[in-house]
Formats: sequence, structure tokens, C-alpha cells
Amino acid sequence: MPDAADDDLEARVRDLEHEVLRLKESVEIARADAAAARVLAGGADRDASDTRALLHAHTQTLTALREAQLEQQDEVKALRSDMQRGFGMLQTGIAQIVAALPGRKDEDDQPG
Repeated sequence: MPDAADDDLEARVRDLEHEVLRLKESVEIARADAAAARVLAGGADRDASDTRALLHAHTQTLTALREAQLEQQDEVKALRSDMQRGFGMLQTGIAQIVAALPGRKDEDDQPG
């Protein structure tokens, strides 16, 4: 007659063998998932690096644009000042010419 302890031991060994197989499968799945995660992380790192490089390029472009606008603003201010000075000189010159015209004093004295 078979011993109950032997049957119990065989069942326990069988259960352990099944559990070991199941754990091996789980480990293989975990390894595959880890490999896939490493690939995804590498892609994300490259994407982040590309995005940083693009952002840096945009920042440089905006900085250059700002500098150009500031230079243009200074040039416009200088041109405006020159223009105002030129118009002032023109106005003075016209006033002098008008004052030098013959008969001008007579016209100023006449009622409008």
C-alpha cells in the first residue's frame, strides 16, 4: 500500500515544478517588457534631446530678432531726430525767404 506521505510529497513536488515553470515564464515576460521599456526610454531620450536642440535654435532665432529690432528702433529714432532737425531748418529757411521777398511787408499790413 502506498504511503500517504509519499503521495503528498509527489503532489507537492509536482506543484513546485509547475510553480517554477510559471515563474520562469513570468521572468521571461518581465525581461521582454524591460527590453521594450529600454527601447522606449531610448527613443524618448532622443526625442527630448531633439526637442531641446530645437528649442535652443528657436531661442537663438528670437534673440537675434530682438537684437535686430532694437537696432532698427535706434535707427528709426536717429532718423526721426534728423528729420525733425531737417524740417526745423527748412522752416527757418522758408521763413527767411518769405521775409526777403519784395513787397511782403505790404501784404502783412493789409487786412485779410
